[in-house]
Amino acid sequence: MQLSTLSLFPFCNFLTLSIHFPIYLILSSSLCKTVPKFLHIKASREGESRCYFTLNQGFNRSNKLSRYIVTRSQLGGTGILDATNSLSEIKPSPKFRGVCFYGMTVMAGVLPFGILIVAHPLALIFDPYKTKFYNLIPKLWATASIAPFFDIELEGLENLPPQNAPAVYVSNHQSIIDFYPLLTLGRSFKFIGKNTVFLYPGIGWAMYILGMIPVKRMDIRSHLEAVRRCMDLVRNGASVFFFPEGTRSKDGKLGDFKKGAFTVAAKTGVPVIPMTLIGTGEIMPAGMEHVVNSGSVKLIIHKPIKGNDPEILRLLARNIILDTLSIEAQKKKTALISSKPSII
Repeated sequence: MQLSTLSLFPFCNFLTLSIHFPIYLILSSSLCKTVPKFLHIKASREGESRCYFTLNQGFNRSNKLSRYIVTRSQLGGTGILDATNSLSEIKPSPKFRGVCFYGMTVMAGVLPFGILIVAHPLALIFDPYKTKFYNLIPKLWATASIAPFFDIELEGLENLPPQNAPAVYVSNHQSIIDFYPLLTLGRSFKFIGKNTVFLYPGIGWAMYILGMIPVKRMDIRSHLEAVRRCMDLVRNGASVFFFPEGTRSKDGKLGDFKKGAFTVAAKTGVPVIPMTLIGTGEIMPAGMEHVVNSGSVKLIIHKPIKGNDPEILRLLARNIILDTLSIEAQKKKTALISSKPSII
């Protein structure tokens, strides 16, 4: 099994702080009145007083000794190196990270979006189905957007088909940021997206230019049209991507898979590539799109499956992803238990 860790910036913690605090200085005057605890940094140690920092109140001391803890050094402490609070312990709140994340997404997308607009007419003429020219642009944009905030581990890259081979990719859906790890693969698959997303300035227009397929929820005719367009794309050498659950999981559990993706694969004779996303639901949970928690993401690419029965393909793909989620959850639980100090 091939492992690859996407970590373009080993100094991510420092880079994150360097991005956060300049933005904080700009926004602090307007945020102090409306969001009193938007940035909350807490530093404390057992047996010592606590110090809090908020936008509107500055440093709040629980007693007179707390300022000593803020300014103390390794020389002025107890003589123990661990007695001081290092800079790495100062972490921005999830809400503040969310603001910085969206800001980074916009800034990282300015140049790529301009390139897409200029190159779109040429792509329509010379490569209207695969649009291979666009592969690198979404990859660079997604990588630049997420690199300061979390790492991505890619597993099973050897299971990916050749770039020019059409396929149907499917994955579980945990968060709105699921698209970012998938785009870092640099594949030319076309996403199926909710039609309202295409109305968003910037990202919606980019989705339209990249050839993404809009679909209306609870509209059978729209779903059938999306399946027809996907089959047309696949037959012309392009790949398509589905979230077969149809929506994000609210509780982290894997939902039932719809048949659309597997109908396309069965009727066109291309393989289904199941993929499992782990960690995105913890970083940005469904319904909490304003926060970005710390963490990491793992994307596992499974071996292709092929067949002419959509129902069998649907069950196989779901079982593969479900088993993987169960195994990874057990690994995480075991690691958590082993990390707890034992009592002798």
